[in-house]
Amino acid sequence: MAQVTVTICTTCRRSGTTPPDAQPADQPRPGARLHARLSQAGLPEGVKIRAVECLSACSRGCSLILSGGQARWSYIYGDLDPEMHVDDIVAGVQAYAATSDGLVPWRERPTVFRKQSIARIPPQSDTEE
Repeated sequence: MAQVTVTICTTCRRSGTTPPDAQPADQPRPGARLHARLSQAGLPEGVKIRAVECLSACSRGCSLILSGGQARWSYIYGDLDPEMHVDDIVAGVQAYAATSDGLVPWRERPTVFRKQSIARIPPQSDTEE
């Protein structure tokens, strides 16, 4: 199985949450909480989780990227809730990791992955067509 990476924006806030100035300094942002919860969620073997400070999807926070090397499609998901969506994200990552090309049939994806997709990015190609 090729390496699968879940990249999570740790600076993300959920859409519609308090403005930046109202965020208590001692509380982790929702993106950081999502990262922490997924880190403890028992992702499949071969899945790496990493944190980044910005995915430029601020209006769709919390956001993550699901990728798996040059031969797989990659996905960007947003509007994720660190309290409600962890189990669905884990199920979606498991389904993605089980593919060779990153294409999970639409009906087999968790609802959060069906409805909250921001973008689908094609695999990298060594040749131009």
